[in-house]
Amino acid sequence: MEENKGQRAKTGGAVSDLRRSWQTWAEDRVEYQRKNPFSNDDRLASRPLHAQKGDPAYGRPPEGSKTEQRGKDAHSHVEKEVEELCLIIRSTGQKGEDGHVSVTFGQLFETYVTISNKVVGILLRARKHGLVRFEGEMLWQGKDDDVVITLLE
Repeated sequence: MEENKGQRAKTGGAVSDLRRSWQTWAEDRVEYQRKNPFSNDDRLASRPLHAQKGDPAYGRPPEGSKTEQRGKDAHSHVEKEVEELCLIIRSTGQKGEDGHVSVTFGQLFETYVTISNKVVGILLRARKHGLVRFEGEMLWQGKDDDVVITLLE
């Protein structure tokens, strides 16, 4: 009989642990859905409002999330590619009378395409950060081979 009680206690403990684990998961899920802007669950009507325009958290992933980390890693990778592009321009281009190094898009494309297939995207990013200057909104291989790209650093 005491053996039966011990076995029930062990089973009761396992069920209790399972119940506690399930309850924790359910509470976490409700909290997750409360933050989910696509959730239409009426039971969560008292959920806090999501970040509004002008709020520093608007359009940003939650702090400490994997999404935030992936964004930081991607940003770092693009920065390195921009730096590498500037080094390629510096090494393949020619110094002009104004002291800035310049290269044509065709020459840069032929040199840089062996390193990365994102030449135009990286050039646009470098221009956005004020590192290079060139005419036009977009550069097309063949059509814009004679466009001069000037390194501003």
